[in-house]
Amino acid sequence: MATRILCDKRLPYPAKVVLSDIGKLIEIQTKGITYDAISGHPDVFCCLVGDVLVVSPAMPSTYTDMFNSLDINWVYGSRPNSHQYPESALYNAVITDDLLIHNLSVTDDMIKKLAGNRKQINVRQGYTRCNLLPLPHDAFITSDHGIHSVLTRLGFDTLYTNPKGIRLEGFPNGFIGGACGICENRVFIAGSLSKYKEGQKIKEFLSLHSLTPVELYDGPLFDGGSILFI
Repeated sequence: MATRILCDKRLPYPAKVVLSDIGKLIEIQTKGITYDAISGHPDVFCCLVGDVLVVSPAMPSTYTDMFNSLDINWVYGSRPNSHQYPESALYNAVITDDLLIHNLSVTDDMIKKLAGNRKQINVRQGYTRCNLLPLPHDAFITSDHGIHSVLTRLGFDTLYTNPKGIRLEGFPNGFIGGACGICENRVFIAGSLSKYKEGQKIKEFLSLHSLTPVELYDGPLFDGGSILFI
């Protein structure tokens, strides 16, 4: 199991307590780089490509120094992210063992370079990782109709869930990818699926793929920009 875990500093405290028992928690908080709702989101500033963490040059050195001290294998991306879309979504790609899924006109060049021979799948949604949870064996859960349509058409086992009820401060709702993280055969969920209207559907899909949900606290699902296990 990974021992370094990136999360938004605003992740509810009970969830952070559980994660702290699993590994070293790195809590992200920034100011003045991008808009406040996503200013602590790991998937806005970082993208894990294999065993290499691609990091936005805008990431405060406090965190890159910490990455060095924890022996995290990381490199800077090509461009800093910012307040404006698409620059706010440069690092919000989904990478699996054999796929790169993103709005490819947005993806930072370093991610594309490190992705190597992975098949590139273009979707319209720039905030792909926020909206898409990749599971083992190329199964997916998404809260974006467009992503769901593309992946289903390509033959991937993909579950759509309505994002209504997922918390993201300043917005009507967050998204399923941003509320979750995955490590080995366990899916870590920032909240309780019993508090989410489509939670049972998610439980059944995870069970179908021999995955175990770990609910990090007893409350509504919280979009913290993904929980990244390194």
